[in-house]
Amino acid sequence: MTDSIIEKITNTNPESKSLDIEAKNIEQLKQLFPDVFSEGKVDFEALKAALGDHVEDKEERYNFTWHGKNKARQIAQTPSTGTLRPCKEESVNWDTTQNLFIEGDNLEVLKLLQKSYHKKVKMIYIDPPYNTGKDFVYKDNFFDNVNNYLKITNQVDSKGLKVSANSDSSGRYHTDWLNMMYPRLKLARNLLSDDGVIFISIDDNEVTNLKKLCDEIFGEDNFIVDLIWEKRFTRNNDAKLMSSVTEHILFYRKSHSRLSLREPRTEKSDSIYKNQDNDPRGKWTSVSFISQRTKEQRPNLSYEMLNPITNEIVSHPVNAWKYSKEKYEELASENRLYWGIDGKNTYPRLKRFLAELSEGIVPINLWNYKDTGTVDDGTKMVDSLVGKDVFDYPKPISLVQRMMAMALGKDDLVLDFFAGSSTTAHACLDLNAKDKGNRRFIMVQLPEQVDEKSIAKKVGHTTIADISRERIRKASDLIKKNHEGYKGDLGFKSLKLNTTNIIQWEPSFDNLSDILDNSVESIKAERTSEDVLFEILLKYGLDLTYPIIEHILADKTVYEVAFGALIICLDEGITRQTVEAIGKLKQELDSETTRVVFKDAGFADDAVKVNAIQLLKQYGVDDVKSI
Repeated sequence: MTDSIIEKITNTNPESKSLDIEAKNIEQLKQLFPDVFSEGKVDFEALKAALGDHVEDKEERYNFTWHGKNKARQIAQTPSTGTLRPCKEESVNWDTTQNLFIEGDNLEVLKLLQKSYHKKVKMIYIDPPYNTGKDFVYKDNFFDNVNNYLKITNQVDSKGLKVSANSDSSGRYHTDWLNMMYPRLKLARNLLSDDGVIFISIDDNEVTNLKKLCDEIFGEDNFIVDLIWEKRFTRNNDAKLMSSVTEHILFYRKSHSRLSLREPRTEKSDSIYKNQDNDPRGKWTSVSFISQRTKEQRPNLSYEMLNPITNEIVSHPVNAWKYSKEKYEELASENRLYWGIDGKNTYPRLKRFLAELSEGIVPINLWNYKDTGTVDDGTKMVDSLVGKDVFDYPKPISLVQRMMAMALGKDDLVLDFFAGSSTTAHACLDLNAKDKGNRRFIMVQLPEQVDEKSIAKKVGHTTIADISRERIRKASDLIKKNHEGYKGDLGFKSLKLNTTNIIQWEPSFDNLSDILDNSVESIKAERTSEDVLFEILLKYGLDLTYPIIEHILADKTVYEVAFGALIICLDEGITRQTVEAIGKLKQELDSETTRVVFKDAGFADDAVKVNAIQLLKQYGVDDVKSI
């Protein structure tokens, strides 16, 4: 009886899982085309009829496919039943930071972030494992990927499972890599805001396949450019055929909401502005007044003009001008036409004043090492922070900061789900210190074991995630040193992927009595209230960095989340006094959308449990649940 009074959050309830993308897609399709559903299933013939000529129904059409693609698509749509457990001892400034570092398989983490960060990420940068035959291959498991992750990272009995390389002798060399990337990029797209962008570093080996993959996920018309980064300026004389000094960075937008791009102006870009004629409007440069169109193509832009210095009549023999005669006369009267230092140029040029420029500069697709940094710069930085030769080929922060300057506002969120040495986090913190920004980051890194014989192991690092976190700590120290008095956010909340905190109902008729006894308690014995708290935040889709205030009400610990949007009490022995105190807290906070969550077995007795929902209604709380 009491279970029906307060709705329970259990593993059979949709809220106990991450966002069910498949169910969401079906619901959206029902809203658009309710008539194509028959007995809950999609009638594809009816759907084709509804879409008319927009359906491609030919067998011989261009299609990028590979073995396992359908399964990879399904994996992206399968909800996660895992959770993220807080790890305060590995965090920095836990109570105040807006940054997240998440240790875990990025496939499951991306699923868990779907509710809380849907369309909230402005920029994603990833530097995924290149398919070299040596890098770690993520072995996804369709049925239970959280337990699979715990096994392959040696957090539970491995049962013979091993982390292996993607050998180039394998017939599935490209296939395995694509199956790893597809679901992660699919989930990542959901997190991007409509005007968000993604940058992906990749080498020559998989750039063609990655381009096709991204065209499918993000849309061909959202491809911006294949940026070419000059990663080094010296050749490798050990190379047998060719020494590669560049890498690719594929650049896509989420949608057409992103209509333009500009890079900030720099001293180099402004150095071309001079004031050769002492114009009172300040420094200027000049651009051609001649159109690329011919006189025949633009007869309305073909006319004679006067050189005011030589009094000669001027016209172009082939091309039209860029502007109408009326505009030319206006520009001439404002002294915006430049005829050369001695006035004898054949044709005028148009003055562009530095003081009048409101936007940045148009980006280009070749990023040279002088402007953007090199792998050597990245290596020197990591060596100085976490130890020499601890991490191979890290990107320089200057590379990521160039992306951020183009794509991020000062208060935006950046995501990197192949964190590596946490270059993205370092770049974010450093850029904030330089321009007083409030950019936030989410980093995700697999706790991949370092080699037992590696230098990283010798200096005390066990996993790549350990190196990644330590790099952020050291980078924060460096920023404090370089920016004395800086008060910005230099911390991060550390979270770790694990199985759900809620005990799952797994009936066994051989041991039914014990199972029924144990089912009274819904939360695993080894889990803390804060573990459960963060799982609830994920299920409700709340930002994991929202402020959490701990209250003691009627001798019970009560968590107030996001200025009263959610109130949680997970203690034992909850009495009427506790419930009333929570109601009064809600009134004091004056929150319009308060939800209250209790532990199902936490009530002192059934009478308190039955009366809790009615009592809280008196204080304006209509959403009460138990876990």
